[in-house]
Amino acid sequence: MDAVERIRRMFEGGPVDHLARRPFGFFPQTFERWQREGLPADVYSEGRCGPQFDAYFGFDPPAWMGQCIDLGWCEAPLRPAYEEKVLCTEGRHEVVQDVVGRHVVFPIGQRQQVMPTYVKHAVASREDWQHEVLPRLDPHTPARWTGYDQAAAANRERLGRGEAVHTANVIGGYMYLRSLVGPTELLLLFYDDPDLVHAMMRAWRDIMVACLKRVQADVGPYFRLFLAEDICYNHGPLISPDMMRRFLLPYYRELFEELRGGQPGTLHFEIDTDGRCMDVVDVYREIGVTAMSPFEVASDCDVVEAGRRWPEMHLRGGIDKRVLAAGPEAIDRMLRRILPPMVARGRYMPCCDHTVPDDVSLANYLHYRKRVQEMDSSI
Repeated sequence: MDAVERIRRMFEGGPVDHLARRPFGFFPQTFERWQREGLPADVYSEGRCGPQFDAYFGFDPPAWMGQCIDLGWCEAPLRPAYEEKVLCTEGRHEVVQDVVGRHVVFPIGQRQQVMPTYVKHAVASREDWQHEVLPRLDPHTPARWTGYDQAAAANRERLGRGEAVHTANVIGGYMYLRSLVGPTELLLLFYDDPDLVHAMMRAWRDIMVACLKRVQADVGPYFRLFLAEDICYNHGPLISPDMMRRFLLPYYRELFEELRGGQPGTLHFEIDTDGRCMDVVDVYREIGVTAMSPFEVASDCDVVEAGRRWPEMHLRGGIDKRVLAAGPEAIDRMLRRILPPMVARGRYMPCCDHTVPDDVSLANYLHYRKRVQEMDSSI
């Protein structure tokens, strides 16, 4: 069974030879540590995964194929983007303007694996939205489509050969709003100017529909719509289910139905949110969501419990990154609790509950990967 068929069966049901084996992600500092601990150069070198990366860690070959146009993930897909530049330095910190116009404070020389401090966002008024940001969300801006024809042709051939599963990876509405308005400011904006929130969400819907429908026509049908949402914190959702239904779900439903109506077959729908997602799964299921990730254990998520509560859903994650740092005995205890019931259940991909941090040693991570491969097909 190849990686593409394994992914399809995990979403659609049916037996697999073993659970799909792909990572959630790694911080650059983690690879820097692992290089000091002996990670071979043909696995990772000069900031890039090498030809032996998947074999070394026991991963399947990549099966997902994105939509060959950037539609955001953690930041809104603005074209032109704001110039990324250092605005000033203040002691040991620098203030940086990023690609979505935020002014962000970082420790000098460290912009990864730290919690940044935001001091300004692009949308502080209706005027900012209308004159500065909305024009950058035009789906037809030529710069947005630079290199598209060649990429679309390559993806169409790859899809035609059955070498990949086509997925639409886009920034979710909450993450999009937050990147433009700010986390605290957005919570106030829902009450102070709901019409502006709806105007911003209509722009989100319009760019997603226009771009993804074009790719759908040029390349082929999607297997999955995947939204980066991050709507939860460690105790639950940042807004109520009623507010989700008011400000987000109608636009998600419209996008989902547009894509589903433009192709034959099933379109799966996945939401990725950090924090405690257990309280919002049923809310998202109202609009057809069939998959969730990454089930952060530190936020009281339990992927085994999620598997019992939602037996038809595809789940990814739930492997506690803190336990990966704790050593082989702790790793073995965790995997003995999670993998047997999830292997028996199916529709699960074991991976870290967020990006692997640099307190995880190479030896511990390799032990974890070895144990997963021993257990993910043993039931």
